Amino acid sequence: MDSQFIVPENELQEMKNFFENRDLAEAVESVKRCLEDIDQVTLNVAVTGESGSGKSTFINVIRGLGDEEEDSAKTGVVETTTVPSPYLHPHHKNVKYWDLPGIGSPVFNPMDYLKLVKFHQYDFFLIITTERFRECHILLAQAIKSMGKKFYFLRSKIDSALKGCRRGRTNYCMDEDLLKKIRDDCVNGLRAGGIEHPRVFLISSLEPEKYDFYLIQKTLEDELPSHKRHVFLLSQPNFFHQAVEKKKKFFLSQIWKWAIVSAMNVVTSQRPGASSTSCVPYLSANGDLTLMVNVLEEYKKAFGLDARSLKMLSDTFGKDPETLRSMIRTTTALEEITPELVFHHLKSQGLTDMGRIVTACVNQIVPQIGTLASGGVAFGTTYGTLSSFLSAMAEDATRVLTTALATSD
Repeated sequence: MDSQFIVPENELQEMKNFFENRDLAEAVESVKRCLEDIDQVTLNVAVTGESGSGKSTFINVIRGLGDEEEDSAKTGVVETTTVPSPYLHPHHKNVKYWDLPGIGSPVFNPMDYLKLVKFHQYDFFLIITTERFRECHILLAQAIKSMGKKFYFLRSKIDSALKGCRRGRTNYCMDEDLLKKIRDDCVNGLRAGGIEHPRVFLISSLEPEKYDFYLIQKTLEDELPSHKRHVFLLSQPNFFHQAVEKKKKFFLSQIWKWAIVSAMNVVTSQRPGASSTSCVPYLSANGDLTLMVNVLEEYKKAFGLDARSLKMLSDTFGKDPETLRSMIRTTTALEEITPELVFHHLKSQGLTDMGRIVTACVNQIVPQIGTLASGGVAFGTTYGTLSSFLSAMAEDATRVLTTALATSD
Protein backbone atom coordinates (compact mmCIF):
# COMPACT_ATOMS: atom_id res chain seq x y z
CA MET A 1 0.00 0.00 0.00
CA ASP A 2 1.19 3.54 -0.76
CA SER A 3 2.72 4.86 2.46
CA GLN A 4 0.61 8.03 2.35
CA PHE A 5 -2.54 5.90 2.85
CA ILE A 6 -1.23 4.00 5.86
CA VAL A 7 -2.98 5.33 8.95
CA PRO A 8 -0.30 6.07 11.60
CA GLU A 9 -0.38 4.11 14.85
CA ASN A 10 -1.00 7.21 16.97
CA GLU A 11 -4.09 8.08 14.90
CA LEU A 12 -5.41 4.53 15.13
CA GLN A 13 -5.01 4.73 18.91
CA GLU A 14 -6.75 8.10 19.02
CA MET A 15 -9.65 6.68 16.99
CA LYS A 16 -9.83 3.70 19.31
CA ASN A 17 -9.99 6.01 22.33
CA PHE A 18 -12.88 7.95 20.76
CA PHE A 19 -14.91 4.79 20.17
CA GLU A 20 -14.19 3.06 23.49
CA ASN A 21 -17.08 3.15 25.96
CA ARG A 22 -19.21 5.13 23.48
CA ASP A 23 -21.85 4.07 21.05
CA LEU A 24 -21.35 4.99 17.40
CA ALA A 25 -23.52 8.12 17.38
CA GLU A 26 -21.89 9.48 20.55
CA ALA A 27 -18.39 8.90 19.17
CA VAL A 28 -19.22 10.67 15.91
CA GLU A 29 -20.71 13.63 17.77
CA SER A 30 -17.54 13.85 19.84
CA VAL A 31 -15.45 13.96 16.67
CA LYS A 32 -17.67 16.68 15.22
CA ARG A 33 -17.31 18.76 18.38
CA CYS A 34 -13.51 18.50 18.12
CA LEU A 35 -13.61 19.85 14.57
CA GLU A 36 -16.01 22.63 15.55
CA ASP A 37 -13.88 23.61 18.54
CA ILE A 38 -10.86 24.03 16.24
CA ASP A 39 -12.79 26.47 14.05
CA GLN A 40 -13.94 28.50 17.06
CA VAL A 41 -10.55 29.09 18.72
CA THR A 42 -9.71 32.80 18.84
CA LEU A 43 -6.32 34.49 19.04
CA ASN A 44 -5.74 38.17 19.84
CA VAL A 45 -2.21 39.53 19.51
CA ALA A 46 -1.33 43.01 20.79
CA VAL A 47 1.44 44.86 18.93
CA THR A 48 2.75 47.99 20.62
CA GLY A 49 5.72 50.34 20.52
CA GLU A 50 6.68 53.89 19.73
CA SER A 51 5.64 55.84 16.67
CA GLY A 52 7.56 54.70 13.60
CA SER A 53 8.71 51.43 15.17
CA GLY A 54 7.31 49.34 12.33
CA LYS A 55 4.25 47.96 14.13
CA SER A 56 1.91 48.24 11.17
CA THR A 57 4.34 46.79 8.65
CA PHE A 58 5.00 43.83 10.94
CA ILE A 59 1.25 43.24 11.30
CA ASN A 60 0.86 43.24 7.53
CA VAL A 61 3.76 40.86 6.93
CA ILE A 62 2.77 38.32 9.56
CA ARG A 63 -0.74 38.28 8.07
CA GLY A 64 0.70 37.76 4.60
CA LEU A 65 -0.32 41.19 3.29
CA GLY A 66 1.50 44.00 1.54
CA ASP A 67 1.30 47.56 2.89
CA GLU A 68 -0.88 48.69 -0.03
CA GLU A 69 -3.37 45.83 0.00
CA GLU A 70 -6.97 46.15 1.05
CA ASP A 71 -7.38 45.60 4.81
CA SER A 72 -3.67 46.23 5.44
CA ALA A 73 -2.64 48.20 8.51
CA LYS A 74 -1.80 51.84 7.81
CA THR A 75 1.91 52.57 7.76
CA GLY A 76 3.83 55.84 8.02
CA VAL A 77 6.54 57.72 9.83
CA VAL A 78 3.99 59.43 12.05
CA GLU A 79 1.71 57.68 14.50
CA THR A 80 -1.41 56.61 12.64
CA THR A 81 -3.03 54.70 15.53
CA THR A 82 -4.90 56.51 18.30
CA VAL A 83 -7.13 53.65 19.45
CA PRO A 84 -6.59 49.87 19.33
CA SER A 85 -7.17 48.84 15.71
CA PRO A 86 -7.94 45.15 15.01
CA TYR A 87 -6.69 43.56 11.79
CA LEU A 88 -8.15 40.19 10.90
CA HIS A 89 -6.15 37.51 9.19
CA PRO A 90 -7.39 37.23 5.57
CA HIS A 91 -8.04 33.47 5.84
CA HIS A 92 -8.51 32.98 9.59
CA LYS A 93 -11.05 35.54 10.79
CA ASN A 94 -10.71 34.39 14.40
CA VAL A 95 -7.08 35.57 14.43
CA LYS A 96 -6.66 39.29 15.11
CA TYR A 97 -3.57 41.44 15.35
CA TRP A 98 -4.19 44.67 17.26
CA ASP A 99 -2.22 47.77 16.34
CA LEU A 100 -2.11 49.63 19.65
CA PRO A 101 -1.53 53.37 20.12
CA GLY A 102 2.12 54.38 20.34
CA ILE A 103 3.90 54.66 23.65
CA GLY A 104 6.80 56.88 24.66
CA SER A 105 5.18 60.23 25.48
CA PRO A 106 6.75 62.17 28.40
CA VAL A 107 3.69 61.47 30.55
CA PHE A 108 3.39 57.78 29.62
CA ASN A 109 1.70 55.74 32.37
CA PRO A 110 1.71 51.98 31.68
CA MET A 111 -1.29 51.14 33.87
CA ASP A 112 -3.43 53.86 32.30
CA TYR A 113 -2.27 52.69 28.88
CA LEU A 114 -3.20 49.05 29.54
CA LYS A 115 -6.61 50.13 30.79
CA LEU A 116 -7.10 52.26 27.67
CA VAL A 117 -6.29 49.41 25.29
CA LYS A 118 -8.41 46.87 27.24
CA PHE A 119 -5.52 44.74 28.42
CA HIS A 120 -7.44 41.54 29.20
CA GLN A 121 -8.60 40.83 25.64
CA TYR A 122 -5.11 39.95 24.35
CA ASP A 123 -3.35 36.60 24.50
CA PHE A 124 0.12 38.19 24.57
CA PHE A 125 1.98 41.42 23.75
CA LEU A 126 4.70 42.15 21.22
CA ILE A 127 6.74 45.23 22.18
CA ILE A 128 8.57 46.65 19.15
CA THR A 129 11.34 49.21 18.82
CA THR A 130 13.76 50.25 16.08
CA GLU A 131 16.59 51.14 18.46
CA ARG A 132 17.42 50.27 22.05
CA PHE A 133 14.56 49.65 24.44
CA ARG A 134 13.78 52.64 26.64
CA GLU A 135 12.10 53.24 29.96
CA CYS A 136 8.62 53.27 28.44
CA HIS A 137 9.12 49.75 27.06
CA ILE A 138 10.46 48.49 30.39
CA LEU A 139 7.62 50.04 32.41
CA LEU A 140 5.06 48.56 30.04
CA ALA A 141 6.64 45.09 30.20
CA GLN A 142 6.70 45.19 34.01
CA ALA A 143 3.04 46.21 34.09
CA ILE A 144 2.08 43.42 31.67
CA LYS A 145 3.96 40.88 33.77
CA SER A 146 2.32 42.08 36.98
CA MET A 147 -1.07 41.42 35.38
CA GLY A 148 -0.20 37.87 34.37
CA LYS A 149 0.31 38.16 30.62
CA LYS A 150 3.31 37.32 28.43
CA PHE A 151 5.31 39.81 26.41
CA TYR A 152 8.11 39.60 23.85
CA PHE A 153 10.64 42.21 22.74
CA LEU A 154 11.12 42.69 19.00
CA ARG A 155 13.96 44.83 17.62
CA SER A 156 12.66 45.75 14.17
CA LYS A 157 14.26 47.11 10.98
CA ILE A 158 17.37 45.11 11.72
CA ASP A 159 18.37 45.23 8.03
CA SER A 160 18.72 49.03 8.30
CA ALA A 161 20.57 48.68 11.59
CA LEU A 162 23.16 46.39 9.99
CA LYS A 163 23.70 48.80 7.12
CA GLY A 164 24.21 51.60 9.63
CA CYS A 165 26.73 49.54 11.58
CA ARG A 166 28.71 48.76 8.41
CA ARG A 167 28.75 52.36 7.19
CA GLY A 168 32.06 54.09 7.82
CA ARG A 169 33.82 50.96 9.09
CA THR A 170 37.27 50.33 7.66
CA ASN A 171 37.71 47.00 9.45
CA TYR A 172 35.78 43.95 8.27
CA CYS A 173 33.03 42.83 10.62
CA MET A 174 30.80 39.78 10.12
CA ASP A 175 27.04 40.25 10.28
CA GLU A 176 26.92 37.62 13.03
CA ASP A 177 29.18 39.80 15.18
CA LEU A 178 27.10 42.89 14.50
CA LEU A 179 23.87 41.03 15.33
CA LYS A 180 25.37 39.81 18.59
CA LYS A 181 26.43 43.34 19.46
CA ILE A 182 22.91 44.69 18.79
CA ARG A 183 21.27 41.87 20.73
CA ASP A 184 23.61 42.21 23.71
CA ASP A 185 23.01 45.95 23.79
CA CYS A 186 19.23 45.42 23.92
CA VAL A 187 19.43 42.65 26.52
CA ASN A 188 21.83 44.54 28.80
CA GLY A 189 19.66 47.64 28.66
CA LEU A 190 16.56 45.68 29.62
CA ARG A 191 18.38 43.93 32.46
CA ALA A 192 19.62 47.26 33.76
CA GLY A 193 16.00 48.42 33.78
CA GLY A 194 14.91 45.49 35.93
CA ILE A 195 13.70 42.94 33.34
CA GLU A 196 14.91 39.48 34.33
CA HIS A 197 15.96 37.10 31.56
CA PRO A 198 14.79 39.31 28.68
CA ARG A 199 14.35 37.67 25.29
CA VAL A 200 14.96 39.91 22.30
CA PHE A 201 14.13 38.92 18.72
CA LEU A 202 15.87 40.73 15.87
CA ILE A 203 13.57 41.01 12.85
CA SER A 204 13.18 42.71 9.51
CA SER A 205 9.72 42.97 7.97
CA LEU A 206 11.39 43.65 4.60
CA GLU A 207 13.52 40.50 4.87
CA PRO A 208 11.35 38.14 6.94
CA GLU A 209 13.29 35.06 5.83
CA LYS A 210 16.34 36.33 7.76
CA TYR A 211 17.32 36.94 11.37
CA ASP A 212 14.84 35.93 14.11
CA PHE A 213 11.52 36.04 12.26
CA TYR A 214 11.12 32.26 12.32
CA LEU A 215 12.41 32.10 15.91
CA ILE A 216 9.71 34.47 17.17
CA GLN A 217 7.06 32.48 15.28
CA LYS A 218 8.30 29.21 16.79
CA THR A 219 8.55 30.70 20.28
CA LEU A 220 5.00 32.04 20.19
CA GLU A 221 3.68 28.74 18.88
CA ASP A 222 5.52 26.76 21.56
CA GLU A 223 4.40 29.00 24.41
CA LEU A 224 0.75 29.39 23.47
CA PRO A 225 -1.79 27.16 25.23
CA SER A 226 -2.13 23.87 23.32
CA HIS A 227 -5.62 24.65 22.01
CA LYS A 228 -4.37 27.90 20.40
CA ARG A 229 -1.16 26.68 18.81
CA HIS A 230 -2.74 25.28 15.68
CA VAL A 231 -4.65 28.46 14.79
CA PHE A 232 -1.47 30.51 15.17
CA LEU A 233 0.51 28.02 13.07
CA LEU A 234 -2.03 27.88 10.24
CA SER A 235 -2.25 31.68 10.09
CA GLN A 236 1.50 32.15 9.57
CA PRO A 237 2.86 33.07 6.11
CA ASN A 238 4.95 30.41 4.38
CA PHE A 239 8.39 31.97 4.65
CA PHE A 240 10.02 28.87 6.14
CA HIS A 241 10.11 25.19 5.22
CA GLN A 242 9.63 24.27 8.88
CA ALA A 243 6.23 25.99 8.88
CA VAL A 244 5.14 24.06 5.79
CA GLU A 245 6.06 20.76 7.44
CA LYS A 246 4.29 21.66 10.67
CA LYS A 247 1.12 22.61 8.81
CA LYS A 248 1.19 19.33 6.93
CA LYS A 249 1.61 17.41 10.19
CA PHE A 250 -1.37 19.17 11.76
CA PHE A 251 -3.62 18.57 8.76
CA LEU A 252 -2.61 14.89 8.70
CA SER A 253 -3.77 14.54 12.29
CA GLN A 254 -7.23 15.81 11.36
CA ILE A 255 -7.94 13.67 8.28
CA TRP A 256 -9.36 10.70 10.15
CA LYS A 257 -11.88 12.99 11.85
CA TRP A 258 -13.17 14.30 8.53
CA ALA A 259 -13.31 10.70 7.29
CA ILE A 260 -15.47 9.72 10.27
CA VAL A 261 -17.88 12.56 9.45
CA SER A 262 -17.98 11.39 5.83
CA ALA A 263 -18.78 7.82 6.90
CA MET A 264 -21.66 9.01 9.05
CA ASN A 265 -22.97 11.16 6.19
CA VAL A 266 -23.36 7.99 4.14
CA VAL A 267 -25.17 6.19 6.94
CA THR A 268 -27.56 9.13 7.28
CA SER A 269 -28.16 9.33 3.53
CA GLN A 270 -29.16 5.64 3.45
CA ARG A 271 -31.96 6.04 5.96
CA PRO A 272 -35.54 5.92 4.65
CA GLY A 273 -36.62 9.30 3.29
CA ALA A 274 -33.04 10.58 2.82
CA SER A 275 -31.85 11.96 -0.50
CA SER A 276 -30.41 9.61 -3.11
CA THR A 277 -26.78 8.57 -2.99
CA SER A 278 -24.05 10.30 -4.94
CA CYS A 279 -22.79 9.26 -8.36
CA VAL A 280 -19.50 8.66 -6.54
CA PRO A 281 -19.62 5.15 -5.04
CA TYR A 282 -19.88 5.03 -1.25
CA LEU A 283 -20.20 8.79 -0.76
CA SER A 284 -23.36 10.66 0.19
CA ALA A 285 -25.09 12.97 -2.24
CA ASN A 286 -23.15 16.25 -2.52
CA GLY A 287 -22.36 16.36 1.18
CA ASP A 288 -19.03 14.55 1.12
CA LEU A 289 -17.79 16.29 -2.00
CA THR A 290 -18.65 19.64 -0.39
CA LEU A 291 -16.84 18.52 2.78
CA MET A 292 -13.74 17.72 0.74
CA VAL A 293 -13.94 21.02 -1.17
CA ASN A 294 -13.96 22.96 2.12
CA VAL A 295 -11.01 21.04 3.56
CA LEU A 296 -9.01 21.33 0.33
CA GLU A 297 -9.64 25.08 0.22
CA GLU A 298 -8.15 25.27 3.70
CA TYR A 299 -5.09 23.32 2.53
CA LYS A 300 -4.64 25.60 -0.47
CA LYS A 301 -4.76 28.81 1.56
CA ALA A 302 -2.69 27.51 4.49
CA PHE A 303 0.08 26.45 2.09
CA GLY A 304 -0.05 29.80 0.28
CA LEU A 305 -1.05 28.37 -3.12
CA ASP A 306 -3.89 30.83 -3.75
CA ALA A 307 -3.38 33.82 -6.06
CA ARG A 308 -3.20 36.42 -3.29
CA SER A 309 -0.60 34.51 -1.30
CA LEU A 310 1.53 33.88 -4.40
CA LYS A 311 1.42 37.60 -5.22
CA MET A 312 2.55 38.49 -1.69
CA LEU A 313 5.38 35.94 -1.84
CA SER A 314 6.54 37.27 -5.21
CA ASP A 315 6.51 40.86 -3.91
CA THR A 316 8.39 39.91 -0.75
CA PHE A 317 11.19 38.06 -2.49
CA GLY A 318 11.20 39.89 -5.82
CA LYS A 319 10.21 36.90 -7.93
CA ASP A 320 7.91 36.71 -10.94
CA PRO A 321 4.51 35.43 -9.72
CA GLU A 322 4.16 33.23 -12.81
CA THR A 323 7.49 31.59 -12.00
CA LEU A 324 6.19 30.71 -8.54
CA ARG A 325 2.87 29.53 -9.97
CA SER A 326 4.69 27.27 -12.41
CA MET A 327 6.08 25.32 -9.44
CA ILE A 328 2.58 24.09 -8.57
CA ARG A 329 2.01 20.59 -9.98
CA THR A 330 -1.37 19.86 -8.38
CA THR A 331 -4.01 20.75 -10.97
CA THR A 332 -6.60 21.21 -8.25
CA ALA A 333 -4.50 23.89 -6.56
CA LEU A 334 -4.28 25.84 -9.83
CA GLU A 335 -8.03 25.92 -10.39
CA GLU A 336 -11.13 26.77 -8.43
CA ILE A 337 -11.81 23.79 -6.19
CA THR A 338 -15.31 22.48 -6.95
CA PRO A 339 -17.23 19.26 -6.26
CA GLU A 340 -16.85 18.39 -9.95
CA LEU A 341 -13.07 18.73 -9.73
CA VAL A 342 -12.92 16.49 -6.66
CA PHE A 343 -15.22 13.96 -8.36
CA HIS A 344 -12.92 13.80 -11.38
CA HIS A 345 -9.93 13.22 -9.10
CA LEU A 346 -11.73 10.43 -7.25
CA LYS A 347 -12.57 8.62 -10.46
CA SER A 348 -9.20 9.10 -12.16
CA GLN A 349 -7.16 8.01 -9.12
CA GLY A 350 -9.30 5.00 -8.23
CA LEU A 351 -9.59 6.21 -4.67
CA THR A 352 -12.83 4.37 -3.95
CA ASP A 353 -10.86 1.11 -4.35
CA MET A 354 -8.16 2.50 -2.09
CA GLY A 355 -10.95 3.37 0.36
CA ARG A 356 -11.74 -0.32 0.86
CA ILE A 357 -8.09 -1.04 1.65
CA VAL A 358 -7.79 1.82 4.15
CA THR A 359 -11.05 0.83 5.84
CA ALA A 360 -9.90 -2.78 6.16
CA CYS A 361 -6.69 -1.56 7.83
CA VAL A 362 -8.52 0.68 10.28
CA ASN A 363 -11.17 -1.94 11.01
CA GLN A 364 -8.54 -4.17 12.64
CA ILE A 365 -8.10 -1.60 15.41
CA VAL A 366 -11.48 0.19 15.35
CA PRO A 367 -14.04 -2.49 14.34
CA GLN A 368 -16.89 0.01 14.67
CA ILE A 369 -15.81 1.44 11.29
CA GLY A 370 -16.67 -1.88 9.66
CA THR A 371 -20.20 -1.80 11.07
CA LEU A 372 -20.96 1.26 8.95
CA ALA A 373 -21.25 -0.87 5.79
CA SER A 374 -20.72 1.40 2.76
CA GLY A 375 -20.12 4.22 5.24
CA GLY A 376 -16.98 2.38 6.21
CA VAL A 377 -15.72 2.51 2.65
CA ALA A 378 -16.61 6.22 2.58
CA PHE A 379 -14.26 6.58 5.55
CA GLY A 380 -11.39 5.08 3.57
CA THR A 381 -12.27 6.97 0.38
CA THR A 382 -12.29 10.33 2.17
CA TYR A 383 -9.12 9.48 4.07
CA GLY A 384 -7.31 8.49 0.88
CA THR A 385 -8.53 11.51 -1.07
CA LEU A 386 -7.55 14.08 1.56
CA SER A 387 -4.22 12.37 2.17
CA SER A 388 -3.45 12.41 -1.55
CA PHE A 389 -4.27 16.09 -1.94
CA LEU A 390 -2.45 17.07 1.25
CA SER A 391 0.76 15.36 0.21
CA ALA A 392 0.65 16.95 -3.25
CA MET A 393 -0.12 20.47 -2.00
CA ALA A 394 2.58 20.31 0.67
CA GLU A 395 5.09 19.35 -2.02
CA ASP A 396 3.85 22.26 -4.15
CA ALA A 397 4.31 24.64 -1.23
CA THR A 398 7.85 23.39 -0.72
CA ARG A 399 8.73 23.90 -4.39
CA VAL A 400 7.18 27.38 -4.44
CA LEU A 401 9.05 28.45 -1.30
CA THR A 402 12.35 26.99 -2.51
CA THR A 403 12.00 29.00 -5.72
CA ALA A 404 11.04 32.17 -3.84
CA LEU A 405 14.05 31.89 -1.53
CA ALA A 406 16.54 31.04 -4.27
CA THR A 407 19.11 33.77 -4.87
CA SER A 408 19.59 35.07 -8.39
CA ASP A 409 22.72 34.04 -10.24
